[in-house]
Amino acid sequence: MREIVATSAMRMLTELLEQKTGQVLSESRLWRLETALGPVMRARAIHSLEALGEAVQADASGGLATHVVDALLNNETSFFRDAHIFAMIGNALIPEAIARTQAQGREPTLRIWCAGCSTGQEAWSLAMLFENGRARWPDWRLEILATDISHSAIARAQSGIVPQIEAQRGLPVSEMLRWMEPEGDDWRIGPALRGKVDFRRDNLIDPKVPSGYYDLILCRNVLLYFTPERKRDLFSVLARHSAPGGWLLLGAGETTIDLTTDFAACPDHRGAYRRVDPA
Repeated sequence: MREIVATSAMRMLTELLEQKTGQVLSESRLWRLETALGPVMRARAIHSLEALGEAVQADASGGLATHVVDALLNNETSFFRDAHIFAMIGNALIPEAIARTQAQGREPTLRIWCAGCSTGQEAWSLAMLFENGRARWPDWRLEILATDISHSAIARAQSGIVPQIEAQRGLPVSEMLRWMEPEGDDWRIGPALRGKVDFRRDNLIDPKVPSGYYDLILCRNVLLYFTPERKRDLFSVLARHSAPGGWLLLGAGETTIDLTTDFAACPDHRGAYRRVDPA
């Protein structure tokens, strides 16, 4: 790939992304700018990044800036992404969370937070997983909070509409038919799951939506784009909302090492970190 020299417009657009989301677009990933922002420029008849930068600077808090930030976010996701992680959640983490909740005398409600949920497939997968195991926890209630900073991703998630090609990624036909309804050429998440997930737009660097404690927090492939300082701040936020002994799941390339003492890696569950007792 040819080396790309950062222009003033590129620097301004990457600074906008960091200011709004905390995410850093490194020099090696500047090629993404033209690729990701091409549809935004075509829709507004803007013919260069320099012209786009000027238009954004003229109205930094307007709709164009929002569209630029949305376009630069990585919304890659799929149903049951990393199948072994969901197997671990269903076979170990949920049963352990339920046992812990019972021992603490709390009401039979499992609370999960999907931080950086993109267009919703991760949250819907968790709801399917829980309901597929309903016979093991018949009297339990599920609450899933799913947040993302992207306006367009959250709008998609809230609609419950899943394009055909995305529905087929990670879901066998039997699961599609069980949990979804045909919607033209696409699919819509059915009513049995819709009430179990609350999709809200929120910013992880200054979150307003999470409340109370969550038994399980998924924040996968989000830390990859943050500076070490931002990561430390984010771990503090996640710890503040993690139930005592609760679980945190990170992406395969992410770690807590040298970043927080609030979570400790669990040797029995790869990729899972347990909330350390604040006492």
